[in-house]
Amino acid sequence: MKVAEQIRARLTEALAPLELEIVDQSHLHAGHAGAPEGGESHFRIKVVSAEFAGKTRVARQRLVNTILAAELAGPVHALSMDLQAPDA
Repeated sequence: MKVAEQIRARLTEALAPLELEIVDQSHLHAGHAGAPEGGESHFRIKVVSAEFAGKTRVARQRLVNTILAAELAGPVHALSMDLQAPDA
């Protein structure tokens, strides 16, 4: 399974997002330290989920970091996050 698909599956299961966007930005980092050949190491995500309601930006990021712990420990070198509650 591709890394983006793993990210999508984990976030969908844990957060039931109303909106989920995953963009592989690895091509922008080709040749940089931590950027393996073949990509799938640098991602930007946007998640809109009711699970974020009442949580601070840091709490939202910690939650996503916990959900994606396996990916962040392995193939994902960098993750940019836009995490919103539905009312935001």
